[in-house]
Amino acid sequence: MFATKRFLPFFITQCLGAINDNLYKNVLLILVTYSQVEITYCSSELFVNIAAGLFILPFFLFSSHAGQVADNSDKAKLIRRLKQTELIIMLLAGVAILAKSATTMLILLFLTGTQSAYFGPVKYALLPQALKQNELVKGNAWVEVGTFLSILIGTLSAGIITAASYGDKIAAFSIFTLALLGYISSNFIPAAPNHKASPQKSIQRPFLGFFETLKLAKNDSNICFAILAISWFWFIGASYLTQFPNFTMHYLLGDSTVVSLLLALFSVGIAMGSWLYTKLSRNKIELGLIPLALIGVSLFSADLLHAMPAPHTDGQKYLSVQLFIAKTEHLRVMFDILFIGLSGGIFIVPLYTYVQSKAPKNKCAQMIAANNIINAFFMVAAALTSILVLSIFDRNIADLFGLIATLNVFVALIIYKKTSKFTLRFISAFLIRIMYRVKIEGQKNIPTTGPALLVSNHVTYLDALILMGASHRPIRFIMDKSISEIPLLKWVFRQAGIIPICSPRQCQTTYNQAFITINEALSNNEVVCIFPEGRLTNDGQLGEFRSGVDKIIKENSVPTVAIALNGMWGSFFSHKGGHALTTRPRRFWSKIGINIGSVAYQENSITLRQKVQTLIS
Repeated sequence: MFATKRFLPFFITQCLGAINDNLYKNVLLILVTYSQVEITYCSSELFVNIAAGLFILPFFLFSSHAGQVADNSDKAKLIRRLKQTELIIMLLAGVAILAKSATTMLILLFLTGTQSAYFGPVKYALLPQALKQNELVKGNAWVEVGTFLSILIGTLSAGIITAASYGDKIAAFSIFTLALLGYISSNFIPAAPNHKASPQKSIQRPFLGFFETLKLAKNDSNICFAILAISWFWFIGASYLTQFPNFTMHYLLGDSTVVSLLLALFSVGIAMGSWLYTKLSRNKIELGLIPLALIGVSLFSADLLHAMPAPHTDGQKYLSVQLFIAKTEHLRVMFDILFIGLSGGIFIVPLYTYVQSKAPKNKCAQMIAANNIINAFFMVAAALTSILVLSIFDRNIADLFGLIATLNVFVALIIYKKTSKFTLRFISAFLIRIMYRVKIEGQKNIPTTGPALLVSNHVTYLDALILMGASHRPIRFIMDKSISEIPLLKWVFRQAGIIPICSPRQCQTTYNQAFITINEALSNNEVVCIFPEGRLTNDGQLGEFRSGVDKIIKENSVPTVAIALNGMWGSFFSHKGGHALTTRPRRFWSKIGINIGSVAYQENSITLRQKVQTLIS
């Protein structure tokens, strides 16, 4: 996928754009901060804050219009037009740098932000159109890797260029050359026409369009939730990155090269996390990893607080990056920052992919525009939070980092509540692959959307765990009430949405409620699994199916899928040689098979038993 024409030219184009944006912005800030450009109307500190505000302002003003334009245009053509615009802006910016005109550079920074605000929606809306469904996760991972490494390259290059002789000339030449290369690469992006039969005319209404775009995202609660989670990532990232210079100077005794090192560790960590996600998720949208990634952010943030030395007194000599790395007490700080970034990379990729895959095709760019608007809100909120903690409450950076880590725990709990079934499914798959060598056949037969009833043989107490890990969708299992009430496991079962059942002779109320819950789950397009034998096999053979499965099929016209678990008989968790869990374990990491049959309709217990028997090898 990476080397194909439908992805590589786009990837190069967006990376060059990210490098150029950050190179120009940081060149401007460095020139002003170190008085290489004179300002008569304000202090350099105020100028830096004005510059930061002007760069982000276009995301509020123009994102809604950008989304409309992208959804009504050929996205490849739109990217080329935006790169042409960037070429003109950077030509003028180069002239402004050579003329040392701070005001002109500031105006052009606003225009650079405007160009970025229009590029963001089309950038992410192009991916689901250019890539296959099974390539979308990998494509988003590459985009995140490229984006953060490009930000790093642009930021570090700005410091190197401005410190060189004739730095202004090198900077002017560099930003124009990058824009030119970006335009050239954009010409190789294949056509990506809009999905509308009759494209609507886009009308720029900054304030009305702003609220209309947000309303569009709000109408889909799942996409809105994903956007808020993405924005939380940018809140954390903005909070850390903004404080790195002061954190380095006051706590780590490092000079500007150490600031660059921390920025590099954070960015490389995000790139590593994005790549690692593709391996952990097997190139699928794995929502179960999201709360686990946030837990990682909190754990490494908390460890960073313990690894931080006390603030130093003025007058001490600052360490260069070589001397900083040489001190072993700093290794823990570097490790924590790297893994905060890595956890963030794992967190962000499935969220962007989810928004792209679930958004209506003709409104994908507008959903991304809504995401950009809310991201900008959260980044402003991060700046205000830092001001509140550090200036108004007169606390230190350690307190700010501690507050972020604490808030992150609460956000992780909220997200876990929303994604608990996916998280348990992922953990189940991970544990089973540690315990067994699993071979799955026919996994694609489980419907990707809509309701489904899975019917499986019952060999061990781990069967539900195994099937949970084998499915790409969460499964609600019908389970004997006595097992579902086990004290230590009751909470886990409740999180997994277990449906307790017993015979009507034991409790008619529980029996009736079980079928009400099953019907509700299937009507809500969920996947339900039943073990129709009603008990673990005592001899390794498939038992008779009880009538409960017939009752479910009669009341719900849904697709049924027969499944056979092979190789589990003789496990420590089976009844071979004695009651399960009472015999001595005889094997570890043995081969097991999960054979998933084709989808069928209007089955009954007899035909389903025959299908399961056929699948048992």
